[in-house]
Amino acid sequence: MKTRILTSIVLIAILIPVLIFADTVALPIGIALCALIAVYEMLSCMGLKKSVAISIPFYLSAAAFPFLIRYLNNLILLVDIAFAAIMITVLYLFSVLIFSHGKYTVQQMGAVIFAMLYIIVGFGAIVFVHDYEVGGRYIYLAIFIGAWITDIFAYFCGLLLGRGGKHKLIPDVSPKKTVEGSVGGILFCIIAMIVFGIVIDATTVFHADLLVFALAGLIVSVVSQIGDLSMSVIKRTYGIKDYGKIFPGHGGILDRFDSILAVALVLLVFSRFFNFLTVL
Repeated sequence: MKTRILTSIVLIAILIPVLIFADTVALPIGIALCALIAVYEMLSCMGLKKSVAISIPFYLSAAAFPFLIRYLNNLILLVDIAFAAIMITVLYLFSVLIFSHGKYTVQQMGAVIFAMLYIIVGFGAIVFVHDYEVGGRYIYLAIFIGAWITDIFAYFCGLLLGRGGKHKLIPDVSPKKTVEGSVGGILFCIIAMIVFGIVIDATTVFHADLLVFALAGLIVSVVSQIGDLSMSVIKRTYGIKDYGKIFPGHGGILDRFDSILAVALVLLVFSRFFNFLTVL
């Protein structure tokens, strides 16, 4: 427990400057580094980290995507490049599969394409929300607030209200998670998002739609838990405990950002249809 707490303090100390200077190159650099490590962790999990033919394109994409989002300054061109990159990568991996003479399987290729897109686009979504949404410099923080509040209060609500584990959430995937913890995480996430909206409304030039913040809190919390469980399913499938050891007591990047990736993707889509903020 002490190791986990100390590691958490160090993580926060590293993350806060990145978030404070998110308008600078610090954000794309930080996101690109996280994406690179996450890609390495997933490839290691799948037993493909030594495959240069498969790994190199994804390393390049993970490093480049956050910078393209920040500095391309053309949303239509960005979407076109992303779509083209996905199509080319899929065709390239099919070529690798064809000429590998049985070294790789269709299942492996399908899994790696899915996982890499999820990771690279998920991390990129953080920069996208910050740069392209109205009030994005505030709204992108909801990704971290939603995921972390859900995680923290799901743990404590499960600990206090779910003693004995009578109401397991999905024991086949995560034996320790309880229904009480899940519901508690959702309720506190909704409250946190509303409070976040009130703070923005009171301290910035933007007017916050608290109903949108509340709805986002509900969706974000549910998605956060799905993201967590999804990464757990992959770990169980490949028989590993953690994706990495970079954070003592916490595992790897994917162990700490599993919920954040899912939330970033969904919040990006959500914010395209609902306006969190309007200019006063």
